[in-house]
Amino acid sequence: MKTAAVPSILVAVVLLALGVIAEAQQPKKVSRIGYLVSSDSITESSRSEGIRQALRDLGYVEGQNIAFEYRYAEGKLDRLPDLVKELVSVKVDVIVTTSAQSVLTVKNASRTIPVVFSGVQDPVASGIIDSLARPGGNATGLSILAPELAEKDWSY
Repeated sequence: MKTAAVPSILVAVVLLALGVIAEAQQPKKVSRIGYLVSSDSITESSRSEGIRQALRDLGYVEGQNIAFEYRYAEGKLDRLPDLVKELVSVKVDVIVTTSAQSVLTVKNASRTIPVVFSGVQDPVASGIIDSLARPGGNATGLSILAPELAEKDWSY
C-alpha cells in the first residue's frame, strides 16, 4: 500500500510545483493610458510630465506597470475622431484629455473606456456629464466654473 501511495504523492507534488511555476511566470498587467490633446507635444510637455511624475510617486513606472499612448491633434480638431479610433483600437484602459471637444469625441466612440478630463469650463453645459451631483456616463475630471477663472490662460 505504501508503494502505491508514493507515486501518487510524487505526481501531486509535481503538479503543484508546475502550477506554482506557471503562476509565477504570468506577466503583470501593464495598464495603457491614452493621452489625447488638441494641441502639440511641446505645448503639453509640462502637463504630461506632471502626470507621469504623479504616477511615479504612486508607484507606477512607465514601461513596467503603465504605458502611455500619446495622440496630439496639433490644433486640427478634425483629427480628433481618427486619434480616438486609434486609442480605442490599441485598447487603452483610460483616456486622459484636456478639452470638451476631445471628451465628447471619446464619448461618441466609446461608452466603456473611462475618460478623465481637466480644464473643461462647464462639463454640464458642454454635454459631457448630466449633472455635477450625478455625472453618469464614463467621464470624470476637473472643471473651472468661476467665469473670471475660466478666461485665464491655464497653459504652462
